[in-house]
Amino acid sequence: MPTRLPARLQRGLDPIYLVYGDETLLVEETTDQIRAAARAAGFVDRQVFHVDPGFSWSGLLAASSEQSLFAERKLLDLRLHSGRPGEEGARVLRRLCAEAHADTLLLVTAPRLDAGSRRSKWFQALEKAGTVVACWPIADRQLPGWLEQRLQRAGLDVEPDALALLVDRVQGNLLAAAQEVERLTLYATEGRVTVDTVAASVGDSSRFDVFTLVDRALAGHSGPALRSLRGLQAEGTEAPVVLWALTRELRLLYRAALAGEQGQNIDRMLASARVLGRRQPLIKGALRRLSGRQLGTLLRRAAQVDRAIKGAAGEDPWRRMEDLVLALSGRPRGVQPPKPR
Repeated sequence: MPTRLPARLQRGLDPIYLVYGDETLLVEETTDQIRAAARAAGFVDRQVFHVDPGFSWSGLLAASSEQSLFAERKLLDLRLHSGRPGEEGARVLRRLCAEAHADTLLLVTAPRLDAGSRRSKWFQALEKAGTVVACWPIADRQLPGWLEQRLQRAGLDVEPDALALLVDRVQGNLLAAAQEVERLTLYATEGRVTVDTVAASVGDSSRFDVFTLVDRALAGHSGPALRSLRGLQAEGTEAPVVLWALTRELRLLYRAALAGEQGQNIDRMLASARVLGRRQPLIKGALRRLSGRQLGTLLRRAAQVDRAIKGAAGEDPWRRMEDLVLALSGRPRGVQPPKPR
């Protein structure tokens, strides 16, 4: 669990770390802790590898064995965007585990891994050679406690009613929750968060709400959705927060599409995923426009946005996010709406 990691890092570094899960905030904060501990231990040379189609696993092997010019310890930062390394990747990962040494630290980041992946030989090799950290979603009943702890770490004391209002505001989005905590540090008087404090913070935040953007895209309203996205960008909303909301919805749609293609009951699937009744028509409308294959493509494009945010793709992440929003709304860039008859 991420909460146990700091104590483990204080006892020393393992040669290999695997951090996985679809909670972007938890994954990023966990990997940030590992990278910070690695820098403090002398792992100054850091190389980042993104596993895309055509990725050269031999390049990763070469990087693991080559000597640094200044004899520095090095960190190999490997991003498994699909969560599956393939046969060659699995062999390379097992080899890196077998040949792990003190001057090279391997940090592997992956999205949610299913039971099959966790039973695989490559996963078990990583687990045996180092530390595996699973970043599971925060359950609804756990969110108030998680949020209160985060407020306390920021030096804030929150009233129960204010905490309830804040929980309702963030709607399970941990990135949005972290952003709200940062904003509240500017509004809290003497470190005390009241209902009025939260109301003032919310009133000053963007009128282009992230969840409004998602709902507009799901409804197929491409123009309003695009305006919401540009408004979020103009008012300084962090790109990872917006991408988190879009990716979460895309994953839900993808699972629902596959369930429908397999003959499962969509209503039952949405209920088990705790989709509110008022949002179910939006989900079903999007499913009528987009197939499972199309949604899989959009998830891969979301991964490209993530890489652009991190600077790896050398492209404007907001431009890529515009394309993603338009595709989700069913109107790719350049496609004009039909003229009324």
